[in-house]
Amino acid sequence: MAETTTLFFDVGGVVLTNGWDRDQRRAAAERFELDWEEFADRHDLVAAQWETGDLSLDAYLERTVFHRDRPFDPQDLTEFMYAQSAPLPGMFDLLGELAASGRYYLATLNNESLELNHYRVTTFGLRRFFQAFFSSGSLGVRKPDKAIYDIALSVTMRSATECLFIDDRELNLQCAALEGMGTVLHEDVDQLRRSLAELGIEL
Repeated sequence: MAETTTLFFDVGGVVLTNGWDRDQRRAAAERFELDWEEFADRHDLVAAQWETGDLSLDAYLERTVFHRDRPFDPQDLTEFMYAQSAPLPGMFDLLGELAASGRYYLATLNNESLELNHYRVTTFGLRRFFQAFFSSGSLGVRKPDKAIYDIALSVTMRSATECLFIDDRELNLQCAALEGMGTVLHEDVDQLRRSLAELGIEL
């Protein structure tokens, strides 16, 4: 593998908590007394469209929850959704060290709806760490589709062999590896520090 110049980070489960994964959706179902099975089924039917920008947040909520009258409004659910996001312990310190070193190009590579991604990038000040954001909601494709890795490499003008991708899901990493990228399976910040050090990434 060539010398690493570029680090791609997943966001949910690596930098921040998951934004709207199964645990967050189940918490919403409990909070708003939704039929979990119905909500889960409706989410599964439209999730790909929502995460690739074909559905707006309003349309997603209409199809999954507000297809019938509710004793709450979409803003209540949106605020609950956004409130599920938080930084994962120690990750901002690590990213700050990487960014301050000036040695690496840092970017995100994640599956997330356009509105949720924008909220999370803005609310948590992720622009201070990352130079580019490759999100499925903006690109129209999502991991583990080959096209999303190709776009990230093409836009950054990096060869796959000089890139390292950090994600918490093995399938996403396996598909990145097929493109020639180096990969690290993220568990927590201490493990990630050790893995980066073993690969010669200097903080």
